[in-house]
Amino acid sequence: MIDYSQIPSPCYVLESEKLIENLELIDSVQKKAGITIILALKGFAMFSAFPIVKQYLQGTTASSLFEARLGREEFGGELHLYLLAYQEKEFPELIQGATHISFNSLSQWERFKEKTLLTQVSPGLRINPEYSPVEPEIYNPSSPLSRLGIRAEKLGDKLPEGIEGLHCHNLCESDSQALARTLEQIETLFGHHLPQIKWLNLGGGHLITSKSYDIEHLIEVLTRFKSRYPHLHIYLEPGSAVAWETGVLRATVLDLIETSNLIIAMLDVSFTAHMPDCLEMPYKPRIRGARDPQQKEPRYRMGGLTCLAGDFMGMGDYYFETPLQVGDTIVFEDMIHYTMVKTSMFNGIKHPAIGIVRSDGTFNLVREFGYEDYKSRLS
Repeated sequence: MIDYSQIPSPCYVLESEKLIENLELIDSVQKKAGITIILALKGFAMFSAFPIVKQYLQGTTASSLFEARLGREEFGGELHLYLLAYQEKEFPELIQGATHISFNSLSQWERFKEKTLLTQVSPGLRINPEYSPVEPEIYNPSSPLSRLGIRAEKLGDKLPEGIEGLHCHNLCESDSQALARTLEQIETLFGHHLPQIKWLNLGGGHLITSKSYDIEHLIEVLTRFKSRYPHLHIYLEPGSAVAWETGVLRATVLDLIETSNLIIAMLDVSFTAHMPDCLEMPYKPRIRGARDPQQKEPRYRMGGLTCLAGDFMGMGDYYFETPLQVGDTIVFEDMIHYTMVKTSMFNGIKHPAIGIVRSDGTFNLVREFGYEDYKSRLS
C-alpha cells in the first residue's frame, strides 16, 4: 500500500514493479514470436525508468530531434526515426547513431536520399494501409485525407532503389484482431513489395499488456505472417503498452464548489495541462475509491486548476462513499503513458512532480518543477 502522505502533490507516481511485469510480458511475446519490440518515446519517455526498460527492449523510436537525442543519450541500442517531415538544418544531427529511418513521402525520400545513403542507417517508407479500427478521428492515421504514410497507388509497382523497409502505423490501443486485419491489408496492397525489403515496422497501438488482450492470438498472427516472409525482421513499437497501468497521478482537493446538481472538486492538477488525453480522446479516467453515481446519490465533478472554462472532467461524474473534504487525496489511475509526454505549463500552473515507487515500497522523488521551468519556456 502506497503512503500518499509521503508523496508531494501533485505528482506522477510510477510503480516499478508493475512496469517490470509489463516488460516481462512484452519480452515473452518478442521471444515467442521471433520479433523485436522497441519503445516509442512519444508515449513514454520517463528516462529515469530507462535502466529498467532497456533490460528488456533493444531500442527506441523517435519522432523528433529531441526524442532522438534522448534515445541516444539515455537508452542506446537501436534508434528508429520517423518524422513527418525532415529539416535540412536538423538532419545531420538527427541521423547520428540511428539504425533505421522511415520517410513519410516519396518527395522526402528523394530530398534526403543522398545524405541517408552516406550513413549506416537502413531507410524505409511509411505506408498507409487504408484501414484503421480507431474511432476518434484525431487518432485515426488512415483516414482518406490522412497526411500519414504513402497510399498504394502513389507507391506504384516497384520500391525506389535503396529502400530496405516499410513502416505502418494505424492502430491506437488496439487488439490482435486489428493487427491481423492490418497485415491482411498490407499483403493485399503492398504484398508485391514485401520480397524486396529487409524489415517491416508495424508501429505502435498494440495494447499487449491490457488484461483483455489475446496474447496467444498475437503470437499466432505474427508467427503465421513470418512463415510467409521469413526474411523479414518484424518490429513493433508500442508506447502505451509499456507503461499501461503502471502508475498514477496523485492530486489534492483544494476547494469544493456546490452547484444545483453536483459538487465540483477543485484540484491542484489540470486536465488540459496534465491529462490532455482525457479531453482529446475524450475519456473518463478512473479514480481510486470512486465509482459512477447512481440516481439521487451525491455527484462530484473533477475541476482542473486553470482558468480555461473547459478544464474539467466532462465525460462523467463520480461518487465517493465518504464525502470529499478539502485536503483529501485524489488518485487518478493509469496516468503514466501519454501524460508526461504531453503536459504543458499553461496558465503558469505548476507541473506535477515525478517519482518512482520501487519494488521494496520506498518512494524515490525523481524531479520537482518550479518557476524557472515555467520561465525558461518563454522569453
